[in-house]
Amino acid sequence: MKKSSKSSKASAKNNFPKLHNAMWPGLVGKGGPGADPAIDLDTMLDLTAKAEVNGVKFDGVDIFLYEPHVNIDITDDGIQALADKVVAKGFVVGSVVAPVWFDGSAMGNDSQRANWLSAVRKACRIAKKLRDLGVRPNGVVRIDSAASTSDWLKDPLANTKRIAQTFREAADVADDHGEKLAAEGEICWGGMHTWRAMVDTLEETGRPTTVGFQADMAHTLLYTLGYNGGPEDRLVPAKFKWEPKALDAAIAKLTAVLRDWTFDFHVAQNDATVKGSGSHDKTGRHCVVNDPNGKLDISKHARHWLRNEDGTLTRKFRHICWDGCMFPNEVMMKPETWNNILASMIAVRDQHGWRE
Repeated sequence: MKKSSKSSKASAKNNFPKLHNAMWPGLVGKGGPGADPAIDLDTMLDLTAKAEVNGVKFDGVDIFLYEPHVNIDITDDGIQALADKVVAKGFVVGSVVAPVWFDGSAMGNDSQRANWLSAVRKACRIAKKLRDLGVRPNGVVRIDSAASTSDWLKDPLANTKRIAQTFREAADVADDHGEKLAAEGEICWGGMHTWRAMVDTLEETGRPTTVGFQADMAHTLLYTLGYNGGPEDRLVPAKFKWEPKALDAAIAKLTAVLRDWTFDFHVAQNDATVKGSGSHDKTGRHCVVNDPNGKLDISKHARHWLRNEDGTLTRKFRHICWDGCMFPNEVMMKPETWNNILASMIAVRDQHGWRE
């Protein structure tokens, strides 16, 4: 994607949605055999705080509630310290990720479902506390099924119903805390691995004001290609060769189905391959914004999520977040990586934002 030449006017033109950076790229796919070590929260915050493009900086961060960044069993004093740390960098907190995968599954046995729900309950507690402290003006609690696609395929109908039942129970927890849950569509999560499966799961859950979708441009690109699905899930032509009009049409079809469900939005780039790293299963390959193999025109394709079909702004997202998981640490430690990302975020806001 080409860098916008208008980023110098961004702060004067639009101030919403706010621009956030994700902290979990310091953890996801890190550690384990053959993978880079984790990058600590302080370093991720520092890299984000130093990014600047023509006087414009990131407004906040979305965080992963998992060690070594944040202990899901953090005390109230610990939450206060976390809030202070974030504010000291000039940031607020947005969305938070519930660590539902460890001994948990929304599709699992009773014990696994209980562990999954426990992670959501603890995440909602932390999210609400940050909101009460005045450092989290908006955002959701991010979830997924924590179930493999292969297991889901053994009985799609029954497994979708089981995931939906777990999601409904989680919705009760979220309602008690004044939170919303957003299920991120990734091809590695059963019941969420295709756009059709994701819609089926959300409709079966039947809690549209509390349980919605988290759209990540890197993952949703693979939805249009029908990865991990059947021919009916493919939204591009059978002999698709990345013709821009065909890709635009596929993304338009996808967003027409999922836009109304979407609570949270991640800006990202993708080279249309899948990748795993560390303990993370194969999923959409996030790329740096200027990767020559990137398939997305980020500002152009973000339009489909940030505007209605008639071109009007949805204004649904008070902030948008950059997601760049599984970048090599060498890339993540370069200042230009984050400046380029920030420039891309500014370009999205220039074209699809508003001023308050």
